[in-house]
Amino acid sequence: MVGSPPPPDRILRFDDGSYFRFPALRWSVSNFRQLMPTVNVSRGLEAPAALKRSLRDDIDGLTFQPLGGGKPMTWQDALLANYTDGIVVLHQGRVVYERYFGVLKPEGQHGAMSVTKTFIGTLAAMMVAEGTLDPGRKVVEYVPELGRSAFGNATVRQLMDMTTGIKFSEDYADPKAEVWMHAAAGNPLPKPKDYSGPRSYYEFLQTVQPEGVHGEAFHYRTANTDALGWVLARVSGRSVAQLLSERIWSRLGAEQDAYMSVDSIGTPFAGGGLNTGLRDLARFGEMIRNEGRYNGQQIVPRAAIQDIRKGGKRDDFAKAGYTLLDGWTYRSMWWVTHNAHGAFMARGVHGQALYIDPKAEMVIARFASHPTAGNTANDPTSLPAYHALARFLMQGAGKDGAN
Repeated sequence: MVGSPPPPDRILRFDDGSYFRFPALRWSVSNFRQLMPTVNVSRGLEAPAALKRSLRDDIDGLTFQPLGGGKPMTWQDALLANYTDGIVVLHQGRVVYERYFGVLKPEGQHGAMSVTKTFIGTLAAMMVAEGTLDPGRKVVEYVPELGRSAFGNATVRQLMDMTTGIKFSEDYADPKAEVWMHAAAGNPLPKPKDYSGPRSYYEFLQTVQPEGVHGEAFHYRTANTDALGWVLARVSGRSVAQLLSERIWSRLGAEQDAYMSVDSIGTPFAGGGLNTGLRDLARFGEMIRNEGRYNGQQIVPRAAIQDIRKGGKRDDFAKAGYTLLDGWTYRSMWWVTHNAHGAFMARGVHGQALYIDPKAEMVIARFASHPTAGNTANDPTSLPAYHALARFLMQGAGKDGAN
């Protein structure tokens, strides 16, 4: 996409899907705003919160054992293997490592994909802690329009923890999966003349059918987050983009505005439409690590952070069959490891990650453009690398890093 205009064989377009095919994806994830309608998430008018820096030169050579065996790998090799676009590591609030690859720059923004869900879940957890959202109430009580859908008789908590019984396949390899019908409804471009399906996220949510029983098992389904976003918008009188700006982004001391993709009626994509600067994602992670306090103020109620960190029901999560995430749970759209360090994280397709290790006082923010959407492609060489770095940083800080 370089030139005025770019050569025909180098042009990417939203309408034909070429923008999302690898290797074009490596450019697109850092340039979504050039390809589709978006809405701003304002950082406000205050000065950015300074990120102190104590860069280290001994991290690239750190070695770890990938999940499933194989030869040991270095931290640097893992970044390249996982198509990392940018990564920032904070230790005790200071930047100790920062790298950029591909087309991402420090002043650029990148698609957070399903890390977006974690922001929406955090907003919901804030409102629950403040008493403005009742997690035990049925969704239909907040959004009557969802009364005839599978969401209507689910509770808000079941949305937040993705334990709803809804018919929604998240299999990106299946062209008939509901995730693609959801995407078609949210596509902001004019629909084909023969198109008869829903034309917005809200219209799609009203068509979702039941499958299974609410509250019995964890099922990762993007539609849950969009439904939760509708609940938050109805309760607050703000879109999720406005709510995110007012409650978090403008208070965080972010360097840059964020933005969200929208559908044809301007509804932000709560399930995956957020784009942020990498350092700002790290700031958000540091705020969460500090139990909601950052930039001189309590941004997220401490009770909300504590509730997230305790995780969900292990039996519910185990039913989802995530073999690489044995012992994990899911709470308020955060993935909780329950490891010895109490680490928890946000995750998105193609390798987006925000990893928080409270014991090591470490935050890792990573953007990536892995050719495979599912995180099973990068987890074996990402998750053990994060834990190895946590132990390494703890040893350097004079702490016990044996666990």
